[in-house]
Amino acid sequence: MKLVVVESPAKAKTIEKYLGGDYRVLASYGHVRDLPPKDGSVDPDNGFAMKWQAYGDKTKQLKAITDAAKDAEELILATDPDREGEAISWHVQEVLEKRKALPAKVERVAFNAITKDAVLEAIAHPRGLDDDLVDAYRARRALDYLVGFTLSPVLWRKLPGAKSAGRVQSVALKLVVEREREIEAFVPQEYWSIAAQMEQDGTEFTARLVRWKGDKIERLTIGSEGDAMAAKADVEAGLFKIVSVETKPLTRNPPPPFTTSTMQQEAARKLGFAASHTMRIAQQLYEDGAITYMRTDGVQMDGSAISAARGAIANRYDASYVPDKPRVYKSKAKNAQEAHEAIRPTDFSRDKAGGGDHARLYELVFKRALASQMASARLERTTVEMEEGTGQTALRATGQVVKFPGFMALYTEGRDDDGDEDSKLLPVMNKGDAPAKKGVAAEQHSTQPPPRYSEASLVKKMEELGIGRPSTYASILKTLKDREYVRVEKNRFFPEESGRLVTSFLQRFFERYVSYDFTAGLEEELDDISGGRAQWQEILAAFWQDFKPKTDEVMEQKPSDITAELDKFLEPLLFPEQEDGSDPRLCPRCNEGRLALRGGRYGAFIACSNYPECKYTRQFGQRGGESEDHGEDEVLGKDPETDEDIEFKTGRFGPYVQRGEGKEAKRASIPKDVARADVDLEMALKLLSLPRIVGEHPETGKEIEAAIGRYGPYLRHDGKYAKLETTAEVFEIGMNAAVVKIAEAKTKGGRGRGAREPLKVLGKHPRTEEEIKLMDGRYGPYVTDGTTNATIPKTVDKDELTLEEAAQLIDERAAKGPAKKKRKAPAKKKKAPAKKKPAAKKKADS
Repeated sequence: MKLVVVESPAKAKTIEKYLGGDYRVLASYGHVRDLPPKDGSVDPDNGFAMKWQAYGDKTKQLKAITDAAKDAEELILATDPDREGEAISWHVQEVLEKRKALPAKVERVAFNAITKDAVLEAIAHPRGLDDDLVDAYRARRALDYLVGFTLSPVLWRKLPGAKSAGRVQSVALKLVVEREREIEAFVPQEYWSIAAQMEQDGTEFTARLVRWKGDKIERLTIGSEGDAMAAKADVEAGLFKIVSVETKPLTRNPPPPFTTSTMQQEAARKLGFAASHTMRIAQQLYEDGAITYMRTDGVQMDGSAISAARGAIANRYDASYVPDKPRVYKSKAKNAQEAHEAIRPTDFSRDKAGGGDHARLYELVFKRALASQMASARLERTTVEMEEGTGQTALRATGQVVKFPGFMALYTEGRDDDGDEDSKLLPVMNKGDAPAKKGVAAEQHSTQPPPRYSEASLVKKMEELGIGRPSTYASILKTLKDREYVRVEKNRFFPEESGRLVTSFLQRFFERYVSYDFTAGLEEELDDISGGRAQWQEILAAFWQDFKPKTDEVMEQKPSDITAELDKFLEPLLFPEQEDGSDPRLCPRCNEGRLALRGGRYGAFIACSNYPECKYTRQFGQRGGESEDHGEDEVLGKDPETDEDIEFKTGRFGPYVQRGEGKEAKRASIPKDVARADVDLEMALKLLSLPRIVGEHPETGKEIEAAIGRYGPYLRHDGKYAKLETTAEVFEIGMNAAVVKIAEAKTKGGRGRGAREPLKVLGKHPRTEEEIKLMDGRYGPYVTDGTTNATIPKTVDKDELTLEEAAQLIDERAAKGPAKKKRKAPAKKKKAPAKKKPAAKKKADS
């Protein structure tokens, strides 16, 4: 028997079907070992030796592989054809060797597509492990570990509220933060455009003013309403004739087939997919044998695939859509390795695969790959110039017409920022014609700041700069979101306060290590290891000899000194110059104290130097002059029962109401769905009175409580929770409605905080047909089929979890039987106090 090891059970099942009974195919379920998350896992003083530890949840898989290996005559390592795949094979081999279970014959095979031909071809041509790829993996893993475990503790101790830093993660965050600074510093500029609506032979078109009073009109030339109205009047008064008609042929070539990066970008633009979702779907399409390997920066296709694509084009269209020669592409991306083919269908006669998101992504891959081998599109661009009699005023109209669509009949590439006036069609016009003028419009515009990054544009920027690698982009963006350094609104990245502060800290104290050039240069050095051009310990040593002393130097500084340096570094942002020339650091409340950056338990904020006499604060992210303090604290009235003042206040974490002073004061935050205007004495008393007892449950006799918590309004009964939609419900809900909501929460399987909607429906269990859902539980994410709940191991990314993996987790959990409830220890009986013994008589001294 020959043992074949792959990563996923879906892949194992497919390959075993291709290989037949002489082979046994087992899945490792991804990586089987990693560096333990503690100090000392990488030893820089001992040649960067690494201590590996098997994942606790991989015990069963490793035992199965070990047992099978003992009976196997040969081990075939068939993990993915990239650096991570090579590393998994290396780890499996190392584990088996330590367990004395390694067969005498070990071979490595790699295939770019999971098809029968590709798998059998790979099995027929095995190779050994690629030591250079393994070294490159070790170098990257050690480097990321050293940066994370050396830099993150500095953040925790010197920058309250910061969570972590990473070699590439922090540079990606810097891009988002710097774009936000550009937007904030942007000063909009007014300008006007003049356009005439013209008509020729019954067809209307638009002509824009390009010359006025003999001067060329640029975008910002007309900057005031007065000039705009004067220009409009001159256009209205002029009789325009065509002085030139220029027609130029244009050729547009198809884009190359997808790389990992361009697939993520197009899926974000056209399908609205997050990068992590795109990669999860692509992984499943690859394992199903529908597409080639999806982690690649190569744009070339195999010769047989090109031939198949050209044949598919000829079958779908006529011969004019097939170019005379096959197209050959070369990557323009910085540091592209092009070790693998581009992403393409494994079968060009198959234009559909899967359903739902799988079908949508496959269609995108199919059309892009097929279009890459189609004929160029031929267009014709027409430019028409018109002048009035004096030649002082001129109009221009542009348009284009598609003469032959070529690849555009199947596919057009998406754009991050649309807007192309040249694509409009023009009527047939000749020199000397005088088109009819239907009207003239003057439009006011304002220059716009650069747009915030979308997932597509951020991935594109990172690739252009050579930061990270395509296979890491999805996890980098996900980490920024999980750390809450950024938030995504309408598919655009906004930096959170914590993200801005971390970036500022790193720019001030670790400028070199978050510079784009340094990060890209380090990527090149790591790629040199992959190519056998550099020794991995030497690269790490060169990095460590400068990085470690720098972190030690910063660690020795006092937190107050760090904050003072950040205060200076961020002065232009936090305290910009005022238009009236006033001091931007002057406290707006006491008009005496000076404002400065301060560090607190929950992060940075701006405070007055006269604290505690003056309690003015504002959030770190607010610029000077922006709704800083909401004014003085306001007394809303007195509590009718205690006669204490009820005050409206604003703190670092938002507005709240307070009754009393000092340690005995009671406070309640103002919920987000309650407007400031609605916070009167009555509302304040309601908020301060919470929790509210709705009544006793008719079945249990236990109280139902309504309150507002960290995650919003809720009901609580007998240790169970049910979500409420609004703050008003907390005060208005009656017993009948409360009982119904609690019953619904129980029916839906709510835990901890009550009923939860599934994070995702993964599909039907392949063996039981029960629907499997991904849920967010009190103790972390889990999957359920309605009967069995299975916890997702910490080593598995819930967003990357496949249906097959979820089914496997549920099957394993079901096989163990129902969870055993911990027996409570019986209450200890109180012992009766022991009777006092009479005091012993002292013996006489001898």
